[in-house]
Amino acid sequence: MEERDPRNRTGRSPLLRGLAAAVFAAGMLVTAAGPGYGTGTATPAPGPQFTPLTAAVMTEPAPFVATDGKTHLSYELLTTSALPTSTSLRLDRVDVQDARTHRVVGSLSGQALADAANPVGDPLPGADGYTPAPPGPTPTIIQGSQKWVIWLDLVLDRGRPVPEVLEHHLSGAVLAPSGPSAFKETVQATRTSRTPPLNLDPPVRPGTWYSSESCCGNTHHRRGLAPINGRFYVPQRFAIDWYRVGEQGQTWEGDPAQLTSYLSYRQPVVAAASGRVVEVQDGIPDNTPPLTPPVPPIEDTVGNHVTVEVAPGRYLLYAHMTPGSLKVREGDRVSSGQVLGLIGNSGNSTTPHLHFQVMTTPEFFPTDSPPFTFRRFRVVGQVEPRIWDDNLGLQPTGVLPITPSPYDGPHRAQYPLDREVLEF
Repeated sequence: MEERDPRNRTGRSPLLRGLAAAVFAAGMLVTAAGPGYGTGTATPAPGPQFTPLTAAVMTEPAPFVATDGKTHLSYELLTTSALPTSTSLRLDRVDVQDARTHRVVGSLSGQALADAANPVGDPLPGADGYTPAPPGPTPTIIQGSQKWVIWLDLVLDRGRPVPEVLEHHLSGAVLAPSGPSAFKETVQATRTSRTPPLNLDPPVRPGTWYSSESCCGNTHHRRGLAPINGRFYVPQRFAIDWYRVGEQGQTWEGDPAQLTSYLSYRQPVVAAASGRVVEVQDGIPDNTPPLTPPVPPIEDTVGNHVTVEVAPGRYLLYAHMTPGSLKVREGDRVSSGQVLGLIGNSGNSTTPHLHFQVMTTPEFFPTDSPPFTFRRFRVVGQVEPRIWDDNLGLQPTGVLPITPSPYDGPHRAQYPLDREVLEF
C-alpha cells in the first residue's frame, strides 16, 4: 500500500531530511562572502543559503563613551548549531561590519574568540567571581545542537562614526566524517541604538570610590546570562559595584568579618537623577561578611533596594542597602542628590557595596541593562589584578593595589571602566 503520510518512519519529512543533508554539506552551500571578506572592502550580499549556525542579538547595541575616550558597543550573539548532535563545527572567526560600507569594525579569532565565547550553561572560567579566568580552549568547537554565547565588545577610535546597522559574519568549518568543510555565513543585520545613554550624577556622596565589575571584561555583571520566564537576559551588563576607598587605598580596616570594618557600610546612597520611586524593598537582613551567602529567592536577589523611574523605559536601581535605612516610599518624587538610604550587605552580596545600574523595567528580573555615563568625575588610579567584590574581604589586607591609570584625570559624560578608582 502506498504510504500517504508525508513523514517517514523516523518522524522526519523528506523536506527536513533534505535540509539536514544540505546543512551537512556546508562546504557547497554556505559561502556567503566573496573576495575581500574581512578585509574592510565591500562584501557581496549573500543569497538564500543553509547555514550551520543561527544567531540572535540579545539587545539593541547602544554606543557609549568610556574613560578611554573611545566609543564602545557591548552586546551578545546567541548562536545555535543547526547540525545533528553527532556533528560538530569549528568557529574560526567573527567579523562585525558596517552594513552600509562593509568596513570591519571588530573581529574575533583564535584565542580572543575562545576567550569571548562559551556554551550556554557552562559559564566562562572566572565569571563566577572567584576564579581567575584561564585562557579558553582553542580552537572553538561547537557541538551539534549546542547553543553558545559570543560576548562582543566593539571599540571605535575617537571620532569614528557609529554604524547605523551592524552585520555579523561567521566563518569556520563543519567537521564532517569526510573531513572539514569550510563555511562562511552572514547573520543578524542589527540596528544600533539612536538613544543616547543617560548622563547621571553620582549615586554616592563625594569621595574616592572603586568601580568594580563594570564593563567590559569577563565579570559576573558583563557575562551574567540569566534564564528568566522562558528566555535569556543579560540583566547586569553595565551594572557597577561601588566600594568606598580610604586615603591609604583601603576598603576595610580591622576584622573583615565585621560589617563596620568596611568603609562602604552605611555610606549614603543618593539619587543620580530626579524621578519617581516605583519600587522599594526593605527588611532583608545584612549578610555576615565575607562568606558567600546562600543563593536567595529571586525576589530577594538585590536585597533592600530602591528603583526610580527617570525617563520613559529607564529606571535606576540602587541595591544591597542596609535594612531600616531606606528614606523613600513608592510614589515619592526624588531629586538628584537626595539621600535614598544607606549602603549595606543584603541580598546576593558578600561585602558591603552599592550595586547600581540602569534598567529597562521597574523590576530587576527580567530586565535589560543599557549603558549610562556620569557627568563628571576624576580617575585617580586602577586596580590591575582581578579583585572580585565577592572575595574582597578574603584578601590578606583591605588595601587595594592601586596603580596609575593611563586615563588619570578629569572626565565628563563617560562610563567608568572596570577596576578604575575615581573621585566624585
